[in-house]
Amino acid sequence: MTMQKFRLAAIIGLPLTLAGCATNAEYAARDAGFTAVSAKVGAGTAKRSVWIQNREQAAKAQAQVKSLLARKSVDADTAVQIALLNNKGLQAAYADLGDAAANAWQATMLLNPTISIGTTGIGAPELQAYRAIEGLITTNILALMTREKSIAVADARFRQAQLAAALKTLALAAETRRAWIEAVSAWETVAQLNRAQAAADAASQLAAKLGESGAMGKADQAREHVFNAELAGQVAEARLAARLANENLTRKMGLWGTDADYRVPNRLPDLPKGLSRRDSIEAEALKRRVDLQMARFDLEAVAKSYRLTEATRFVSDLTLVAGAEAEREREDGDTKVETTGQVELEFTIPIFDTGQARLRTAELAHMRAANLLAEKAVNVRSEARSAYQAYRSRYDIARHYRNTVVPLRTKIEDEAALSYNGMITSTFELLADNRSKVDSVILTINAKRDFWLADADLTTAIHGGGEAGAAAEVAAPAAADAD
Repeated sequence: MTMQKFRLAAIIGLPLTLAGCATNAEYAARDAGFTAVSAKVGAGTAKRSVWIQNREQAAKAQAQVKSLLARKSVDADTAVQIALLNNKGLQAAYADLGDAAANAWQATMLLNPTISIGTTGIGAPELQAYRAIEGLITTNILALMTREKSIAVADARFRQAQLAAALKTLALAAETRRAWIEAVSAWETVAQLNRAQAAADAASQLAAKLGESGAMGKADQAREHVFNAELAGQVAEARLAARLANENLTRKMGLWGTDADYRVPNRLPDLPKGLSRRDSIEAEALKRRVDLQMARFDLEAVAKSYRLTEATRFVSDLTLVAGAEAEREREDGDTKVETTGQVELEFTIPIFDTGQARLRTAELAHMRAANLLAEKAVNVRSEARSAYQAYRSRYDIARHYRNTVVPLRTKIEDEAALSYNGMITSTFELLADNRSKVDSVILTINAKRDFWLADADLTTAIHGGGEAGAAAEVAAPAAADAD
């Protein structure tokens, strides 16, 4: 009797044993995977990123933002750090990482067993209430057999989500730096145009007085007045562009209210004395580009998904059912109970669906991922070369304006001033030379702006986060849906 009970308990407990759950602490942590994200961001920006998940963390981050804004002006590095601490869209992107971690955590668990209980012979008068009672426990054996493959796929997607979060962070850092460069350059342009406007106002007023005395014709007066009016329009356009550039920077940093009253410097930093050499920039980009690493993980995940599809091609459902039935009988005035165990195995027969279509879909997904990875590797090399060429050329152009064009304009202006003092050059010729110098200075500002933008683009070409890598953020969800 004891052996019979043991066998019965073994039969009933088999599905429960097979359905045991296994958890993974790496996936279960609230900040799962963020350490790797923070390391990638630190290498690419030298700044710290945070994943805010409670009020205490939010208050700490806000205090850090307030401290950074308390400085006299916000430089480029400060703007990037504020954005990484305060941008809410970035925090939403980190939630996607949490979703991937939860999915990977879920993949480590098997489906819960299903328990069913039923009775027969309800209301039998001689047996009082029922004749037999049956209990069954059902569990999915196929899920157990393919568990390791499913976990491998989920883990690859989790690693890919880490890289996606890092890529979005790098992209925000690059966009913020570019926005800061654009804003400072715009305000520097406004300052130069204001100086030109002051000179134009003086020329217009002088033309009006000379016209009253008859020393200047109406046509010449009109030329000075229209130049002044056109320059006023240019100043207004420049101020609008500067305000809009400032607002763009404000959005990147996630600021509002009184926090948006920050100041930026009134001029861009000077050109560096020399350029950093990047003789192996292609190899460096191939090693560090986050979007390229994402493409590699995508190929790995698709390959693992293909193996899972191949394993479940013919048998897509395999279920183990175990249980016992207790049947009562009335004999010689006594009620006897007979208990019997039962085991069932349920599975689908691949008569109509042999899994060929699913296997073909998986094959195409693998081919797609492999070709996208190859294309990305080619593009990364080209983007790195282009960024370095632009970096060096923009530096040479900006230095040309600074060292050649502006000094020549200054010399012309100085010579004109000497001629004016010697009664050789007229006032209007002197003002015209001054206006020409302002134009050259604005070209110099633009050239310096373009160099610093190229410098920012060089960083994204090596680490990722530029416009060229934005498509990788869309590719990962698309590939996941194909699975």
